[in-house]
Amino acid sequence: MKSKKGSKYFLSMFFWIYVLIISIPCKQYAQVNQDFNIQLLLDYNSAEQCIALYEDQFVNTQIIASTRGNRIAASTTGLISNNQNVESSLINFLDSLKYHQSIQNDIYHLEDARKSVNEIKELLTELKTRNFNQKVVATVEQIFPQDAKLSLTIPVYVVALGHENVDAYVRRIIWFGDRPQFVGEGQGELTIIINLAHSVKYGTDVQERFISLLGVVAHEVFHAAFSEYKKNSLPWKKFYEEHQTHFDVLLDLTHNEGIAYYLSLEQQGGGKIPRDFFKNTLEAFNTFNVNASELLSKSITNKRARELIQNANLSGYSQNYGAMTGMFMAREIDKRLGRSALIESISLNPYAFFKKYLKIAENDNNLPNFTNLIKNKILSEE
Repeated sequence: MKSKKGSKYFLSMFFWIYVLIISIPCKQYAQVNQDFNIQLLLDYNSAEQCIALYEDQFVNTQIIASTRGNRIAASTTGLISNNQNVESSLINFLDSLKYHQSIQNDIYHLEDARKSVNEIKELLTELKTRNFNQKVVATVEQIFPQDAKLSLTIPVYVVALGHENVDAYVRRIIWFGDRPQFVGEGQGELTIIINLAHSVKYGTDVQERFISLLGVVAHEVFHAAFSEYKKNSLPWKKFYEEHQTHFDVLLDLTHNEGIAYYLSLEQQGGGKIPRDFFKNTLEAFNTFNVNASELLSKSITNKRARELIQNANLSGYSQNYGAMTGMFMAREIDKRLGRSALIESISLNPYAFFKKYLKIAENDNNLPNFTNLIKNKILSEE
């Protein structure tokens, strides 16, 4: 999941990524590893229902709220907003919009979505008529071990409402009828959710928005593929059995999000970096050091730990400290130690990822680094 400000930057970046991708002959996107098998199944129902509402067509708001995509979006919005009553009140929000009543605390950003209904509808049409599955999967495949074996069918629910800090994300879900229960790593069905109401904010035309959306999906497919890969990996099974502290969770998130963001950056070509990259990276490392140290404290509460970990990838760009720290680490590992070293971290665990960066930083004082407390904790783990 990505932040609002961070999403704006990366969606702009994704446009240039996929300009590069589309300009290369298709034969370069043939899969190398035939055991790397991922299929995306897109469900447009939730977005279609919302578009009808936004266009003042005759609709049943109860049906709109009950679609699987909107149920997921509602639950996720409630989670991010720390409001467990949001999902149950979705129908009331939709009714207010239907009858053009003022909506206080418009947590789903329904009024903004209504204003953008033409752009949402246009982007949805493009999404339906252009097949991007092969290019997305081939892009993701390159960052995995050559002998990676996974077979994965991923439901992709396209919606047109949701929290302002989320454009696309991965959840693991067990369905009870049409009611989702979100579960942890290794459980449930991997699912991707795309919020078109957020996606239309990026770019000046439908082509740029469509390509940006391709980038978002590639980012999230990496997360889904990585999660599936871990299920059959002995090193990862061992990691999750033996490492369950708050600090471990932060390292796992930093590793996962960092490589996902770097994959997008690297695909842009030539390792080109964005403006203020190093300034923002230094800020991210500083925040990481402060928050990771607090997570190592024996007195930290579970509530505070959840807040710090959530902010590692769900806050504004400069505060999105876990993902940004991980992206810089992945870039340095890839550029200085080689792609094989980065891929090796995927086959092992987050501590291997951090140790590789510490090895680089030990020989270059100009690189941002971690405090001795954090370094000692990382190096003490086998």
